[in-house]
Amino acid sequence: MEFSFTSDQRELRRSIREFAEAEIAPHVMEWDEASHFPQEIIPKLAAMGLLGVIFPEKYGGAGMGYLEYSIIIEELSRVDGAVGIIVAAHNSLCSNHIFKFGTEAQKEKFLVPLAQGHKLGCWSLTEPGAGSDAGGTRTTAVRRDGGWVLNGSKTFTTNGHYADVCVAMAVTDAGKKHHGISAFLIEKGTPGFRPGKKENKLGLRASDTSEVLFNDCRLPEENLLGAEGEGFINSLQVLDGGRISIAALGLGMAQGAYDCSLRYAKERKQFGKPIAEFQAIQFKLADMALQIEAARLLTYRAAWLADSERAADSSGARITREASMAKLYAGEAAVRVAGEAVQIHGGYGFTKDYPAEKFYRDVKLCTIGEGTSEMQRLVIARQMLGK
Repeated sequence: MEFSFTSDQRELRRSIREFAEAEIAPHVMEWDEASHFPQEIIPKLAAMGLLGVIFPEKYGGAGMGYLEYSIIIEELSRVDGAVGIIVAAHNSLCSNHIFKFGTEAQKEKFLVPLAQGHKLGCWSLTEPGAGSDAGGTRTTAVRRDGGWVLNGSKTFTTNGHYADVCVAMAVTDAGKKHHGISAFLIEKGTPGFRPGKKENKLGLRASDTSEVLFNDCRLPEENLLGAEGEGFINSLQVLDGGRISIAALGLGMAQGAYDCSLRYAKERKQFGKPIAEFQAIQFKLADMALQIEAARLLTYRAAWLADSERAADSSGARITREASMAKLYAGEAAVRVAGEAVQIHGGYGFTKDYPAEKFYRDVKLCTIGEGTSEMQRLVIARQMLGK
């Protein structure tokens, strides 16, 4: 067993950390307070190859694996989870769905500019009436005049207002239930397609989360992504990789919350000495560090397995259990760590003068997005029972 990173991976972590601290950190609270989507940072992310991390160079990507991808999401999220989730949704959901199931023509037309960072992507599965029960999708796609007509609405779509390419699921045969849902590619500016309400969120406020709406949206036949009726099944496979990115998101924010707490505990004095010298604070810091390391091992193990599958070209294999375990534990650990960060800061942890309160708000998404904690436990149990 090998638990160390390569020199290239260590250099990657260093470069992403330096970038995040120089380019993102000075603007974090400004962006959060204004719910400002940081479009100005997108070209810089693209220039570093961060919008095509896990895709081969022939498709415009950086040619890296899930280990490197997890490092990137962790380090971005250590400074601002909002930027981390923008990059994650673009890479592991929208672009990855095209990479896994698109035709060569679709990859050339859609994936290449996405991976190069010339375009931004979003992925729409959830609906107002279909959250954990994504099989309850009501958006429809009907064949007409040699193409498709989409009607319906999606919600909780990351990057929804700013994406140039949307991958969305719609019912093509209601009688086949889960095998009657297909995936489609929709370009910004397509008549009948537009973003809807932008959500006013508790945390990750600089990321855009919104509705996307379809009203007699006409698409050519070639915009069907993957086999007809297999969109939902394909989405489950896409979510395996997506859950690794959410685990890395939670891991990064937990690390950020711990770092600011350790720094504060060394500086803050009460009763004539730094509070870091009190056992109550030491125990909190120890528990935080323990949970972060456990989350890190689960996250990077899942990422390593994903890379091993790709190296073996095991296109039919799944890492469902491992990805769900990483996402479940890292997300819940991040919530606990961020809660202790606020407690260590005391009254200052309840103010926006210190970063603890933002981490506290942001991390909650990790127990909800891309499958709630409850659904992860169900997925893990079913995998264990062979169902």
